[in-house]
Amino acid sequence: MTLSLSHVHIKTPDPKKTIQFYIDNFGASIKGEMAGGYQLNLHGLQVNVTTIMATQNHEQHHGIEHLAIESTDYDGSMATVRKNGVEVLEEFTSNTGRRVAFLMCPDGAQMEIIEKK
Repeated sequence: MTLSLSHVHIKTPDPKKTIQFYIDNFGASIKGEMAGGYQLNLHGLQVNVTTIMATQNHEQHHGIEHLAIESTDYDGSMATVRKNGVEVLEEFTSNTGRRVAFLMCPDGAQMEIIEKK
């Protein structure tokens, strides 16, 4: 059996605000519309951003704990988020020597940026 990541789905009370956050800070682009929101392309990863979906019968909630991305230009990525006023929750150097930052997203989830070496 072969498994691979299909997509990440973020449910938020304000999809447009969340979408703009990923476009402005991480270079995402809108891939298409879907029920209750949009599909984004985040450098090859499909990110669905919607409200709570009335068509789903299981219990739903807003959010995701965090999404982690690697950046080949950590300093440039951090300059962009700081310029855009994104709250930086924590920055540190991991035990592997890579710089790491946790950011607050507008929907209450967190984003992790990891320096790619």
